[in-house]
Amino acid sequence: MPRIDETRPFIPVRIAVLTVSDTRDLASDKSGSTLADMIAADGHVLADRAIVRDDIGAIRAIVQGWIDDPQIDVVITTGGTGFTGRDVTPEAVRPLFEKEIDGFSTVFHMISFQKIETSTIQSRACGGLSHGTYIFCLPGSPGACKDAWGGILKWQLDNRHRPCNFVEIMPRLEEHRK
Repeated sequence: MPRIDETRPFIPVRIAVLTVSDTRDLASDKSGSTLADMIAADGHVLADRAIVRDDIGAIRAIVQGWIDDPQIDVVITTGGTGFTGRDVTPEAVRPLFEKEIDGFSTVFHMISFQKIETSTIQSRACGGLSHGTYIFCLPGSPGACKDAWGGILKWQLDNRHRPCNFVEIMPRLEEHRK
């Protein structure tokens, strides 16, 4: 079970949420809303939120813009991680990664397997790092978003989490550029 060191102060992280869908708008975007609600409930800042069609160039442009924005620490996408012809989120985002967070996909699938069993193999969830910004690509279902947030991101984006977390290393992510 995750351990929180209550003697450490909580540091809110600024997170942007991108829903990838040809059919959703803000009113019908359950996965984006689920993520936004969980982000706020856990004390973080929803820095931006957008919906984009399933198009490599459009997805990449928004994610790159958020990577370039010093007011955004984390980008979470939802949707477009399956196998259909329109599912292109990993193809759009992976080229932006300087480093892939391989363990994110592994742990996501472990959590997902407990709920949907072998159907988890139909997701290409992934995570990476680009210019000091964490990026996580999640499936488009609210359940998958809850699994990724509640099982991984809630803890790794909390600087009080022990024995380690993503927040405490954020100041060092760009040290190779100095």
